[in-house]
Amino acid sequence: MTVAKRKIGLSDVHPVGLGCMNLSHAYGPAQDRGDAVTFLQRALDLGYDFFDTATIYGMGNNEKLIGEAISKRRSEFTLASKCVMGFKDGKRFLDGRPETIKAACNASLERLQTDVIDLYYMHRPDPNVPIEDSVGALSEMVEAGKIRMIGLSEMSAETLRKAHAVHPIAAMQSEYSLMTRNPEIAVLEACRELGVTFVPFSPVGRGYLADEPLDPEAYHESDLRRTFPRFTDPHFSANLALLETAKQYSSELGCTVAQLALAWTLAMDKDCVPIPGTTNLQHLEDNFNAASIEMPDDMLAALNEAFSPDVISGPRYSEMAQATVTTERFGFEA
Repeated sequence: MTVAKRKIGLSDVHPVGLGCMNLSHAYGPAQDRGDAVTFLQRALDLGYDFFDTATIYGMGNNEKLIGEAISKRRSEFTLASKCVMGFKDGKRFLDGRPETIKAACNASLERLQTDVIDLYYMHRPDPNVPIEDSVGALSEMVEAGKIRMIGLSEMSAETLRKAHAVHPIAAMQSEYSLMTRNPEIAVLEACRELGVTFVPFSPVGRGYLADEPLDPEAYHESDLRRTFPRFTDPHFSANLALLETAKQYSSELGCTVAQLALAWTLAMDKDCVPIPGTTNLQHLEDNFNAASIEMPDDMLAALNEAFSPDVISGPRYSEMAQATVTTERFGFEA
């Protein structure tokens, strides 16, 4: 089955991209370097043509990995990275000042072993710097030929409109899945209005929407899910019935639960490009092939009802993490 490409600004890409973060950190220790190189090359061989990384992933090591693994095949894929969330002397920082953004871009280009980054996101809003100033700096990087397109991540519809007034925004990235539907409040509508491609991250619910259930007792000590309310009790156990519901529908559709989650995302916004992450080669192939699954309208409606935002137990972020984003929240979350 031929799958139609989807558009991100100047690029036409396969409907499912690859989030590269967890090759280096977030859900446990970094993958073995050799295995990670093989993994990324296999992704290209399968047909993946949109790769997403960031300065902060593995403190620059994720970008270095991509540079090492696939920079020699640069013409085969659209490359996205992110700034504002950076690191110095092994510590993270948030800095959206124009001079910091420009320095971060130059450093990313070097780590990625490329002359240009196709899509360069602001990873988070910097509350101390007007969005217009940060986007102004990114527009200068476009003019300099160092980046082709500008993106935003984890920001509100209002922030998107302010940014878009300075320079066209090609993509807005935020968490979106059956478990997390906050973009439906305002961001999806704003993206459609402005011609911005929505890029959902964690479309399989950070591993929750999978055939093999997560075990909160088995999380690695460095696993970020230890800090997310939905992934620890009492909320984790309270949501298990939803996973059983997803399994019933995936069985009916003849696919994995993760593929069901991706098919739902692709059906909810027919222009979006989700970027599931994995370190498993079989899951890599399954995720790519999810783009070929057509979800019946009645199943889409049933899933929307079963996973109504008000039935999900627990917020997606801790209050500390929520304070770093401007994404909209449902009234019952506040």
